[in-house]
Amino acid sequence: MKRVLVANRGEIATRIIRACHARGIETVVTVSDADRGSLPAGLAGRAVCIGPARSSSSYLDVNTVVAAAIGTGCDALHPGYGFLAENPALAEACAEEGVTFIGPSVATIRDLGNKIRARVLATAAGVPVVPGRNDVADYDAAAAAAREIGLPILLKAASGGGGRGMQVVRDLDQLRCAYETATTEASAAFGDGTLYIERFIPNARHIEVQILGDRHGNIVQLGERDCTLQRRHQKIVEEGPAVFVPAPLIERIRQAAVDLARSVNYENAGTVEFIIDQDRGDFFFLEVNTRIQVEHPVTEMLTGVDLVGEQLRVADGGPLLLRQDQINIKGHVIECRVNAECAAEDFRPSPGLISGWAPPEGEGIRLDTHCFPGYAVPPFYDSLLAKLIVAGKDRADCLRRTLAALEAFEVEGIETTLGFIRQLLERPEFTAGAVNTRWVETVMAEPDFARRALHDETIDA
Repeated sequence: MKRVLVANRGEIATRIIRACHARGIETVVTVSDADRGSLPAGLAGRAVCIGPARSSSSYLDVNTVVAAAIGTGCDALHPGYGFLAENPALAEACAEEGVTFIGPSVATIRDLGNKIRARVLATAAGVPVVPGRNDVADYDAAAAAAREIGLPILLKAASGGGGRGMQVVRDLDQLRCAYETATTEASAAFGDGTLYIERFIPNARHIEVQILGDRHGNIVQLGERDCTLQRRHQKIVEEGPAVFVPAPLIERIRQAAVDLARSVNYENAGTVEFIIDQDRGDFFFLEVNTRIQVEHPVTEMLTGVDLVGEQLRVADGGPLLLRQDQINIKGHVIECRVNAECAAEDFRPSPGLISGWAPPEGEGIRLDTHCFPGYAVPPFYDSLLAKLIVAGKDRADCLRRTLAALEAFEVEGIETTLGFIRQLLERPEFTAGAVNTRWVETVMAEPDFARRALHDETIDA
């Protein structure tokens, strides 16, 4: 592997470029018209424009992306996360053109990308799945399934992710409207309106396990991340290890991730996601993300393993360097996603010119970002500005350091979610681990939430 096309933008493109350069691998990065002056464009050995700002005509165009790899003499392609990262058409097109796809095989991406197929594979591997029904072809089938499973239920898109095509139903009178909304959203977002149904778990904790596999049959897990703090099914804060889950249950979850990965001969990096029913003490498989995760730095700081570096090694045919008994988890790590949004106004996007950018520094602090003073945040893409990752000797120490880092992080010119995140982490419920996947929305429903959020964001901006 001599030259890699980084087919992404923002902080993950920056991360991949630096990982390649550390190994003496040349890089080319794809950019849209809106990203010509971005940090990744300046860091890569070469930047190639693949279209206008609209992602459907640039970052999401399989043919254009693969043509960019071929035209610039790249022998490999790293998709990052989002955009085409889990689209089997990209991996397939790379294979047809002799370009190494830095990720799992086409078959693995296709099988695990379909949530219904993934549930079937998990069941076959002996991994528990959320009780539900896979064969929901129309509203009548959904109604029958709802009566059988019992309310509340969750309608989910078979090809979905990120909360799109997902609807909670607590009353049968709501089902028809929810079904139509979910199918419409799923069709628009993924080109596939197929739905399935799961029992809705109101008091849920979201746990994910990082896995690595190579083409020589080696599979390891690198511990778990607690991703329970979410808004509209989008993660806000991630941490590891999952100290509020009993150790025997965590061991079972880690082993389930390995069992599933081994059953499909998983290759490269991936994340197996689970949900814990905190009322019953059960855990269930949710899905597999066949790519590098936004929150992968949590695992890197806990284990000292360079996950992107391992992706490059595995894609180049090399074996994993670590055995399972050589992977050690030390301390505690919290990652905060800092977005260009106004929390007080229903998280309104806040693109614009960053006139001041002074991130915190110090022992145990890592910042993954593509931002700098004078950078114009475009309005066309995800609003993620940076990931603030902080390590400590234990959770209490880590939380103290994280709050101090958030307080010291200064951004001027645009509004950010720094104050909102600080609000969450300062609350006693978070300190005590008394949270679930709906907790953030409960906080937002408090009468004075908007006032407090506006106050904090005015200070930050």
